[in-house]
Amino acid sequence: MIQLKINGEEKSFSGDPEMPLLWYLRDELGLTGAKFGCGTGLCGACTVHQNGAAIRACITPMKRAAGKEITTIEGLGAQKLHPVQVAWIKHEVPQCGYCQPGQIMQAAALLRTNPKPTEEDIDQAMSGNICRCGTYQRIKAAIADAARGRAR
Repeated sequence: MIQLKINGEEKSFSGDPEMPLLWYLRDELGLTGAKFGCGTGLCGACTVHQNGAAIRACITPMKRAAGKEITTIEGLGAQKLHPVQVAWIKHEVPQCGYCQPGQIMQAAALLRTNPKPTEEDIDQAMSGNICRCGTYQRIKAAIADAARGRAR
């Protein structure tokens, strides 16, 4: 039996320990914010936080989530919008929106570890998250605004 916390709630999983965390979140818990993209951890659409760090849920087996705190996009701003979410709205970042939960989770993890990132820091941290619509300039502007505390 695998015990873990999802968005602050205790959960138990008794299935295949090799099953990807993404399938547990989406199929068993109904948390569909994290998306399936490439299935190999390269696009970032499935990004969630594990103990505050950004991980790719599509390649994280349930056994590696045991005893961990998992936060999804649904939990990130559950009480109050996260500054990154506020900045996303201000800068009208999404186009199709498919990648945006993963982009936001990656950006929030960046600001957690580096509250004053340089443009290079942002580029490096976000390089593993693909946006097929090409909203990269708005993504970078939103992250910079959130870091400066301008996202209100």
